[in-house]
Amino acid sequence: MSGDQHGRYDQGFVVPPMPAAPPPAPADGVRAVAVAVLNLSGLGLGYALVRRWILMLLCLAATAVLLFVALPADPDGVPVFALVLYVAFLIGVAAHGALAGLRTRLAWPPSAPLALVLGLVLLVAPAGGVVAYDGARDEATQQMLLDRLDEADRLVEAAGRRTFTSAQSDYREALEVYEDLSADHPDSRAAAKVPARMKTYYTTVGAAYEKGDYCEAVAPLDYLRTVPKKMPETDLSGLKDWPDDRLATSLYECASDGLASGQSTWASQFGQLLTTFPDSEQATKVEPAVGSAVSAKVKGLGGSDPCAAVEQLKSLSGQIENITAEDASVAAALTKDADRAASSAGSGTYNCGVDQYKDGDFESAQTTMEEYVSDHKSAKNAALAKKIAIAAEVAQTVPAAGKKLPTTRTGGSISVTVQNDSPDDITVMYTGPVTGSFTLKACGSCKAYSFASTISPGFKPCNANKNYPERTISLPVGTTYFVHKPNGDSLSTPASDTAKLESGYIYTECAYTTTSLS
Repeated sequence: MSGDQHGRYDQGFVVPPMPAAPPPAPADGVRAVAVAVLNLSGLGLGYALVRRWILMLLCLAATAVLLFVALPADPDGVPVFALVLYVAFLIGVAAHGALAGLRTRLAWPPSAPLALVLGLVLLVAPAGGVVAYDGARDEATQQMLLDRLDEADRLVEAAGRRTFTSAQSDYREALEVYEDLSADHPDSRAAAKVPARMKTYYTTVGAAYEKGDYCEAVAPLDYLRTVPKKMPETDLSGLKDWPDDRLATSLYECASDGLASGQSTWASQFGQLLTTFPDSEQATKVEPAVGSAVSAKVKGLGGSDPCAAVEQLKSLSGQIENITAEDASVAAALTKDADRAASSAGSGTYNCGVDQYKDGDFESAQTTMEEYVSDHKSAKNAALAKKIAIAAEVAQTVPAAGKKLPTTRTGGSISVTVQNDSPDDITVMYTGPVTGSFTLKACGSCKAYSFASTISPGFKPCNANKNYPERTISLPVGTTYFVHKPNGDSLSTPASDTAKLESGYIYTECAYTTTSLS
């Protein structure tokens, strides 16, 4: 009986099994918010208070990745994708932390309101980090802009060691940087330094002027006048008019040198000066300089190379006509200079023809004198110029005829009858003590002689019993050179004769032509 009772006693005191986890705490909204707020710090502190260590480490890892991406501070800031992803992650862990903290007791502190206050205080750290990061980002932006400024400065410095033509693109690139800093970042430290940099920019671009290289200075100074169109006026600090007087001086000096040396750009440079800076002191010097150049070339007509002076005056006249002047009185004075150069060139053609004749260039002398006679029919030298043209043409066939310059002398005591034994109308030209020319009609029954017949012994033209066309002229004693030139399109070649005239004789000169050897 007692044994049975003992068995029943043991069955009445069996120990129940232990629960698998502590029972959940009563729901607490304040605690849930505290855990969520603590997780928003990005350090996973909410998970630490509810003993979710792996999740806390995940939060720390996510924040570390963000810091790795964001630091050091960059002017472009944190990539938007990374920032959006991190914010979404914080929202997620905050929401999850709230669920975890709703029914989970805190490891510390014991009071949920105190944990909430602690979470709110800790939110100051990321907020302060954002402010500090923005400051670092602004500083990085400032440094980036200063670096751009320094790069533009180096570009200008290097360009200053080259010619403007080769360096112009670099100057433009640097100017774009200065313009961008002033326009797009006006409050930056770099923009505050731009006005000083522009002074260096101007002096570097216009350095050729300070060296006295006026022709080289024209293009860069002209370029600098376009800079104010791109830069704010406040950044130029009085530099707007800096190139003007320098450019006016350079245009005048370069054009003056070109006028003296015969270069081709001087007229356009004077024109640019007269239209761009019409009221400048340099502009008042233009017309006197041009007038002096014309006078100098006119003097050259009486020099050793009058033909060169003629060409220079012709060229000078045309170039002066191309100069554009805004002032009407200056334009009128330049027109007079151009006309004086042209008229002097025309009258100087005579001197040129004489010089060509004396140099034995008879073909050029003939052309020059014929041009002079055609253009100056009433000139005092027109009659002599016509005789020089005749003598030059004779000398092309008989070079000895060109040893002396013809005179305007006429007539003589010896009668010379010239007959035309030629089938062509001919021009008879003669020079010696007297120079002249006349024409004879063709001999209808005559023929041109072959060259062989003219060199055979006993050759005597005008020997047949014919009624030759003839003309009698009076010539003085001495040697006269004759050339008989067929007129029109005859294939015959001119014939020539040298007659030594003496007193007491009557001479007959026979004009004839020979067939061409070709």
